[in-house]
Amino acid sequence: MAAPSDSERIGNRTVLVWGTGSIGRAVAGLLRAVGRRVSGAGRTPRAADPDFGVVHGPAGLREALGEADYVVPAAPLTPATRGMVDAPVLAAMKRGARLVDVGRGPLVDEQALVDALAQGRPAGAALDAFTHEPLPVDSPLWEMPGVIVSPHTAGEVTDWRADLGEPDETADTP
Repeated sequence: MAAPSDSERIGNRTVLVWGTGSIGRAVAGLLRAVGRRVSGAGRTPRAADPDFGVVHGPAGLREALGEADYVVPAAPLTPATRGMVDAPVLAAMKRGARLVDVGRGPLVDEQALVDALAQGRPAGAALDAFTHEPLPVDSPLWEMPGVIVSPHTAGEVTDWRADLGEPDETADTP
Protein backbone atom coordinates (compact mmCIF):
# COMPACT_ATOMS: atom_id res chain seq x y z
CA MET A 1 0.00 0.00 0.00
CA ALA A 2 1.27 3.48 -0.87
CA ALA A 3 2.17 5.94 1.85
CA PRO A 4 0.16 9.20 1.83
CA SER A 5 3.14 11.11 0.45
CA ASP A 6 3.93 8.66 -2.36
CA SER A 7 3.56 10.02 -5.88
CA GLU A 8 2.22 8.17 -8.87
CA ARG A 9 4.55 7.48 -11.79
CA ILE A 10 3.40 9.22 -14.93
CA GLY A 11 5.50 7.21 -17.35
CA ASN A 12 3.61 5.79 -20.33
CA ARG A 13 0.57 7.96 -19.52
CA THR A 14 -1.65 10.03 -21.77
CA VAL A 15 -2.43 13.68 -21.04
CA LEU A 16 -5.25 15.73 -22.53
CA VAL A 17 -4.52 19.47 -22.33
CA TRP A 18 -7.84 21.27 -22.69
CA GLY A 19 -6.96 24.67 -24.10
CA THR A 20 -4.58 25.14 -27.01
CA GLY A 21 -3.38 28.68 -26.37
CA SER A 22 0.05 29.71 -25.13
CA ILE A 23 -0.33 28.14 -21.66
CA GLY A 24 -1.67 24.87 -23.05
CA ARG A 25 1.14 24.76 -25.60
CA ALA A 26 3.77 25.37 -22.90
CA VAL A 27 2.29 22.57 -20.77
CA ALA A 28 2.20 20.24 -23.79
CA GLY A 29 5.83 21.03 -24.62
CA LEU A 30 7.00 20.23 -21.10
CA LEU A 31 5.02 17.00 -21.01
CA ARG A 32 6.30 15.89 -24.40
CA ALA A 33 9.86 16.69 -23.31
CA VAL A 34 9.56 14.09 -20.55
CA GLY A 35 8.03 11.51 -22.85
CA ARG A 36 4.31 11.83 -22.18
CA ARG A 37 1.74 11.24 -24.91
CA VAL A 38 -0.11 14.54 -25.23
CA SER A 39 -3.16 15.62 -27.17
CA GLY A 40 -5.14 18.83 -27.04
CA ALA A 41 -8.77 19.83 -26.90
CA GLY A 42 -9.96 23.08 -28.41
CA ARG A 43 -12.59 24.71 -30.57
CA THR A 44 -11.05 23.60 -33.86
CA PRO A 45 -9.97 19.97 -34.40
CA ARG A 46 -6.59 19.41 -36.05
CA ALA A 47 -5.01 16.12 -37.05
CA ALA A 48 -1.42 17.39 -37.07
CA ASP A 49 -0.64 20.11 -34.55
CA PRO A 50 3.08 20.74 -33.85
CA ASP A 51 2.63 20.89 -30.06
CA PHE A 52 -0.24 18.49 -29.41
CA GLY A 53 -0.15 16.05 -32.29
CA VAL A 54 -3.92 15.78 -32.38
CA VAL A 55 -6.30 18.51 -31.23
CA HIS A 56 -9.79 17.19 -30.50
CA GLY A 57 -12.69 19.50 -31.26
CA PRO A 58 -15.99 19.57 -29.36
CA ALA A 59 -17.30 16.51 -31.24
CA GLY A 60 -14.30 14.41 -30.16
CA LEU A 61 -13.99 15.66 -26.59
CA ARG A 62 -15.95 12.85 -24.88
CA GLU A 63 -13.80 10.17 -26.53
CA ALA A 64 -10.58 12.06 -25.68
CA LEU A 65 -11.66 12.38 -22.04
CA GLY A 66 -12.24 8.64 -21.93
CA GLU A 67 -8.71 7.90 -23.14
CA ALA A 68 -6.69 10.36 -21.03
CA ASP A 69 -4.94 9.40 -17.81
CA TYR A 70 -4.63 13.10 -16.91
CA VAL A 71 -6.83 16.02 -17.93
CA VAL A 72 -5.29 19.48 -17.62
CA PRO A 73 -7.67 22.42 -18.13
CA ALA A 74 -5.61 25.28 -19.58
CA ALA A 75 -8.26 27.43 -21.26
CA PRO A 76 -8.66 31.14 -20.61
CA LEU A 77 -11.52 32.07 -18.31
CA THR A 78 -14.40 33.37 -20.42
CA PRO A 79 -18.18 33.11 -20.10
CA ALA A 80 -17.98 30.07 -22.43
CA THR A 81 -15.30 28.27 -20.38
CA ARG A 82 -16.59 29.01 -16.86
CA GLY A 83 -17.56 25.65 -15.37
CA MET A 84 -16.45 23.72 -18.47
CA VAL A 85 -15.25 20.86 -16.27
CA ASP A 86 -18.71 19.91 -15.10
CA ALA A 87 -20.52 16.70 -14.09
CA PRO A 88 -20.85 15.29 -17.65
CA VAL A 89 -17.15 15.97 -18.34
CA LEU A 90 -16.08 14.34 -15.09
CA ALA A 91 -18.32 11.32 -15.81
CA ALA A 92 -16.71 10.96 -19.25
CA MET A 93 -13.21 10.75 -17.81
CA LYS A 94 -11.45 7.41 -17.87
CA ARG A 95 -11.72 5.39 -14.66
CA GLY A 96 -8.48 6.00 -12.76
CA ALA A 97 -7.83 9.36 -14.45
CA ARG A 98 -6.73 12.47 -12.59
CA LEU A 99 -7.69 16.13 -13.04
CA VAL A 100 -4.81 18.62 -12.77
CA ASP A 101 -5.96 22.24 -12.54
CA VAL A 102 -3.17 24.80 -12.41
CA GLY A 103 -4.95 27.44 -14.47
CA ARG A 104 -8.19 29.16 -13.66
CA GLY A 105 -10.25 27.87 -10.75
CA PRO A 106 -13.66 28.76 -12.18
CA LEU A 107 -13.04 26.45 -15.15
CA VAL A 108 -13.98 23.63 -12.76
CA ASP A 109 -17.42 23.24 -11.22
CA GLU A 110 -16.12 22.49 -7.72
CA GLN A 111 -19.35 20.96 -6.40
CA ALA A 112 -19.51 18.65 -9.41
CA LEU A 113 -15.87 17.72 -8.76
CA VAL A 114 -16.55 16.96 -5.08
CA ASP A 115 -19.52 14.78 -6.06
CA ALA A 116 -17.55 12.98 -8.78
CA LEU A 117 -14.53 12.38 -6.52
CA ALA A 118 -16.84 10.89 -3.88
CA GLN A 119 -17.98 8.41 -6.55
CA GLY A 120 -14.39 7.62 -7.61
CA ARG A 121 -14.41 9.31 -11.00
CA PRO A 122 -12.02 10.96 -11.43
CA ALA A 123 -9.72 8.95 -9.19
CA GLY A 124 -8.04 12.10 -7.93
CA ALA A 125 -7.19 15.72 -8.53
CA ALA A 126 -4.27 18.09 -8.09
CA LEU A 127 -5.68 21.58 -7.64
CA ASP A 128 -3.75 24.84 -7.56
CA ALA A 129 -6.60 27.17 -8.55
CA PHE A 130 -10.08 27.57 -7.12
CA THR A 131 -13.26 29.51 -7.66
CA HIS A 132 -12.66 31.33 -4.36
CA GLU A 133 -9.08 31.84 -3.25
CA PRO A 134 -7.84 30.92 -0.85
CA LEU A 135 -9.88 27.72 -0.82
CA PRO A 136 -12.39 28.09 2.04
CA VAL A 137 -11.46 26.14 5.17
CA ASP A 138 -14.79 24.31 5.08
CA SER A 139 -14.28 22.99 1.53
CA PRO A 140 -14.50 19.19 1.41
CA LEU A 141 -11.61 19.20 -1.07
CA TRP A 142 -9.16 19.65 1.83
CA GLU A 143 -9.96 16.21 3.25
CA MET A 144 -10.87 14.15 0.19
CA PRO A 145 -8.69 11.11 -0.55
CA GLY A 146 -6.69 11.45 -3.75
CA VAL A 147 -6.82 15.24 -3.76
CA ILE A 148 -3.75 17.47 -3.59
CA VAL A 149 -4.44 21.12 -2.76
CA SER A 150 -1.81 23.79 -3.25
CA PRO A 151 -2.18 27.53 -2.60
CA HIS A 152 -2.07 28.78 -6.24
CA THR A 153 1.65 29.34 -6.01
CA ALA A 154 2.84 26.68 -8.46
CA GLY A 155 4.58 29.35 -10.53
CA GLU A 156 6.48 30.89 -7.65
CA VAL A 157 9.92 29.39 -7.90
CA THR A 158 13.39 30.84 -7.52
CA ASP A 159 13.75 33.88 -9.81
CA TRP A 160 10.05 33.97 -10.77
CA ARG A 161 10.03 37.75 -10.46
CA ALA A 162 12.89 38.02 -12.94
CA ASP A 163 10.89 35.89 -15.36
CA LEU A 164 8.14 38.50 -15.15
CA GLY A 165 10.58 41.31 -15.77
CA GLU A 166 10.47 42.63 -12.21
CA PRO A 167 13.63 43.37 -10.28
CA ASP A 168 14.53 40.70 -7.75
CA GLU A 169 14.50 42.54 -4.42
CA THR A 170 16.31 39.67 -2.69
CA ALA A 171 19.31 39.70 -5.02
CA ASP A 172 22.58 41.24 -3.89
CA THR A 173 23.21 44.52 -5.66
CA PRO A 174 26.66 46.13 -6.08
